Amino acid sequence: MSAAYRTYAAKRLVQAVVVILLAYVFTFVVVSILPGDPITNVLRNPQNGFSEEQIQEIIAAQGLDRPVLVQLWGSFSSFLVGDLGLSMRSHRPVATLIAEVLPSTLILAFAGLVVALLLAVAIAYGTRFLPKRFGQGLLRGFPSLFLSVPNFVIGLVLIHLFGFQLGVFRVIEPDSFWATLFAAIALGIPISAQIAEVLIANLDHEADQEYAAVARSRGLGKLRLFAKHLLKPSSLPVVTVIALTIGELLGGSLITETVFGRTGIGSLVQRSVSTQDLPVLQAVVSLAAVVFVVVNLIADLTYPLLDPRVKLLGAPERRPATADETSSTISQAVTS
Repeated sequence: MSAAYRTYAAKRLVQAVVVILLAYVFTFVVVSILPGDPITNVLRNPQNGFSEEQIQEIIAAQGLDRPVLVQLWGSFSSFLVGDLGLSMRSHRPVATLIAEVLPSTLILAFAGLVVALLLAVAIAYGTRFLPKRFGQGLLRGFPSLFLSVPNFVIGLVLIHLFGFQLGVFRVIEPDSFWATLFAAIALGIPISAQIAEVLIANLDHEADQEYAAVARSRGLGKLRLFAKHLLKPSSLPVVTVIALTIGELLGGSLITETVFGRTGIGSLVQRSVSTQDLPVLQAVVSLAAVVFVVVNLIADLTYPLLDPRVKLLGAPERRPATADETSSTISQAVTS
């Protein structure tokens, strides 16, 4: 690991910490301050039936009687050590509430990402090696079609067809294998469109390079040419696209959970919004921001390792390669 990469990694890590801090402050302001005083909006609402003694106990437990800056510092300090506060409704730790439903959401999000990657790679392969009327026409239109159909519509169609008509899975068992698979398909189809678009564009670019022409001249099969010589350099931008779609993946998981009746972060957020449970909402939004920032940080740190052509700040200048050196490098890469 070079000194330039360590410097780059340190700077990106500091930037990520700053972004997480700003995201938490913004979430705290939006959830706790801008909508109004949570004591007035929630605790003193006559429909909630809180007595004055209960209100005072909740105020003391949540620290709502302290100055705003003190509340922010105390909330962020607790957040750093995993203390997400107490629910204003159930009076249970927010971390416990999230831990109970988080595994279901993570399983669905991961399965949806796998489905999206498989679909994107299959579509990209077809655009290169299927007959022209299919690869250049039909398959290249799939990403636009996938983007135009919301995931909840896809989910309802899958439930009607495979749940009610064919009986592949039971709607009352949303956590079963087949129900999870079809929920992942509903989640992954729209996300696969963005990945496929980027992958197809980069495949078109890489297929015109000299090393690809040399590989084709050696009589390599389509699958080997695609997997060994075209897919890796074309998939590098996909790392960035996946990182950028994490937010969409999480948001889509919440909607898909509701459609398929799964108990996850989506149902927790829905209950918290309807009951104005502010600590839970703030914790979920803050954790989502942390996940998004961390995933993008990993992508930024991984990209230079996958692509040596990426120049890092502080890296030594390299002289341009000569034509003979370039040809030799291409031949060695194809031979290997």
